[in-house]
Amino acid sequence: METNNLDWYKNIWTLNIKNQSWVEDTENQVDFIIKTLGLSGKECILDLACGFGRHSLAFARKGYSVVGVDITKDFIDDAIKTADKEFLSAKFINSDIRDVNFENEFDVVLNLADGAIGYLENEEENLKIFDVIFRALKPGGKHFMDVCNAEHAEHYFPKRCWDIGEKALALSVLEWDKESRRMLYGGYDIPYGEPARKPEIPLGDPTRLYSIDELDVILRKRSMKIIDTYSNYYGKEATYKELQLIVYSEKQQNKIL
Repeated sequence: METNNLDWYKNIWTLNIKNQSWVEDTENQVDFIIKTLGLSGKECILDLACGFGRHSLAFARKGYSVVGVDITKDFIDDAIKTADKEFLSAKFINSDIRDVNFENEFDVVLNLADGAIGYLENEEENLKIFDVIFRALKPGGKHFMDVCNAEHAEHYFPKRCWDIGEKALALSVLEWDKESRRMLYGGYDIPYGEPARKPEIPLGDPTRLYSIDELDVILRKRSMKIIDTYSNYYGKEATYKELQLIVYSEKQQNKIL
C-alpha cells in the first residue's frame, strides 16, 4: 500500500458532505442511540469526529448537553453557527481528537459514521482514539460506535455498492488490503436532475477495519465491556454478512480481567 496518503483524513472533507444520502438517516440514528443506551435526556455527551455536528445538534435539540470535536475547521464553524442560531446547548471544538484531554467527564461518548476509528496513520495512532474514549467517560459511562466490519471485508471485498438518497444516487467501490487490514474506498455521487456523467472512482481513504473480536480485546484492555452489537440502526443483530458494525460498550467500575 502507498504510504503517502495515510494522512488523507486531515484535509479531504467539505460541507458538500451534507448532501450525502446517509445524512438523511440522522434523526433515526439518534433515536436508536437514545433507546439502546436507555438515555434520560440529562446525560452529557461527547461526539468524537462529529463532522458538521449533525448528531450533536440533533441531541442538543432534544435537550442533551453536547460537546463535538472535529479536525475540519469548516465543519466546526458551520456547527457553531447552527448551534448559535438555534440557541442550543452544544459546544464545538476544532481539534484532532487525539489532542483532547477530558477526564471522567462524560456519560456518553460517540464515534459515529466511523468517528475517525481506523483512519489514522498506523495501529499505534488508531489505538489512541480508544484511550481518549476511556479517559473521557465517567465510570459506568457508555460508548457507542458505528464502523465497518472487517469480517465482512474479508468475505465480500472487493465489492461495489449504491445507495438511493433523496438528492442523489451514491456509488461506492470497496477493496481490501489484507496485510494492513485496511479498506480502500472510492465514492461518487450522481445528483438528480442533472445530466449524468460517466463516474471515475479512484480508490483511497485507507481505513483500518476491526472485527467484533478485535474490538472486544481493545476495549477490555481499557476496562470497557461490550454490551451489544448490531448491523443497522433498526436493531438487526451484528453479522459478518453486513458491512455496518455498531458496538455499544460500557466503562467498567473495576478493571476487567
